Amino acid sequence: MSVSEVISVHILTMGCAKNEVDSDNMRVRLSAAGYRMVEEPEDAQAVIVNTCSFIQSATEESLQAIFEMAGLPGMETGDVKLIVAGCMPARYGDDLASELNEASAFVPCSKEDDIVAILDALFPHRSKLEETASAPEVLSAYVKISDGCNRFCSYCSIPYIRGRYHSFPFDRIDADVAAQIARGAREIVLIAQDTGRWGDDFEEPSTLAWLMSTLAQKYPQTWFRVMYLQPEGITDELLGAMQAHENICSYLDIPFQHANERILSRMNRKGSAAEYLKLIAHIREMVPGITLRTTFIAGFPGESEDDFQELCDFVEDVDFDYVGVFPYSLEEGTRAATFDDQIDDDVKIERAQAVRDIADAISRERVAARVGSQLDVLVLGSEEDGQLFGRAKCQAPDVDGVVYVHQGEIGDIVSVTINDTLMYEMEGE
Repeated sequence: MSVSEVISVHILTMGCAKNEVDSDNMRVRLSAAGYRMVEEPEDAQAVIVNTCSFIQSATEESLQAIFEMAGLPGMETGDVKLIVAGCMPARYGDDLASELNEASAFVPCSKEDDIVAILDALFPHRSKLEETASAPEVLSAYVKISDGCNRFCSYCSIPYIRGRYHSFPFDRIDADVAAQIARGAREIVLIAQDTGRWGDDFEEPSTLAWLMSTLAQKYPQTWFRVMYLQPEGITDELLGAMQAHENICSYLDIPFQHANERILSRMNRKGSAAEYLKLIAHIREMVPGITLRTTFIAGFPGESEDDFQELCDFVEDVDFDYVGVFPYSLEEGTRAATFDDQIDDDVKIERAQAVRDIADAISRERVAARVGSQLDVLVLGSEEDGQLFGRAKCQAPDVDGVVYVHQGEIGDIVSVTINDTLMYEMEGE
């Protein structure tokens, strides 16, 4: 590009909420540097695909998105630049660069803070927007409190993609929270690969409970929610903080992954069905009415029929509010990929569906049991017909359904009585 002009950028995000945060950070940096952010890739001169590579299906979806973007007008002539960011460059490195000639640049997770310099190198003669666009308003926002992971679960590639665990300092988290609230956020969702470890790597160790209590006190009109909390991260201090602060949602997302002790050990995880049942009973005793979500992996290498049945029995015994179930995905470079006793794909899918059926039946009953209860609902938007919808404290973003309401304005928190349910959805008056 020889003629100076303002460069328009589109960011396409694949994968989880943590990638959404990374994309938002890149968007903010580029906007501040004078790039124009656009909603449609067809309107962009630079398209950034922020990829996910946690499991094989996510990698395939990211590749499909990359190839779709590579087919945009202007890509072949070089007038439009394709930038591949996130997990795939972090995981596959030079191998990816040698295979994807369509991309003008590769930006692994660790280099995303340098996105302005990377685009400046691609567009050396660009002009800048005279006025930086303000960040769009939000009602619910994710805030990352750490990155990386030290667990090295035998099935998981995250430590190789994101690196070793490191907590973000409180001042950075507080600034991120304040920025989101300034954009209109009424709910802040704290996320990381392992939220429960926050602060234990500081020179003067701290705790997630302290972080949440401090934020809840400083921003009393804002809901706070924590996701991705490993069983070892559940402490009495944290449960006490939930009880002490009304604006900390009584909601825990705990990825147990399995219930059989032998399978958990092969996963390089601690625990057993008996230990988990004891932990869950303690949680419910300390925080009555708490909402519990979890995830499980079915068909892990070596999972026998008895192991699988123990998982099914555990799901029935616990009565989780919400459950995500995934068939085991063999990931190259992980220890579990080398196990000789892999299970056929058809069996993995069948087992995952069986667990999902059990969990869904329980979830429907637990959601239906909320009829007659009074809940505060954050009004998030409206359907095409004008029907308002929102989310209660017992519902996490994107995964737990919504509450349909008949009063309030978008951004309000309204108190409603639940009068009907359908699957995960609720209706309140």
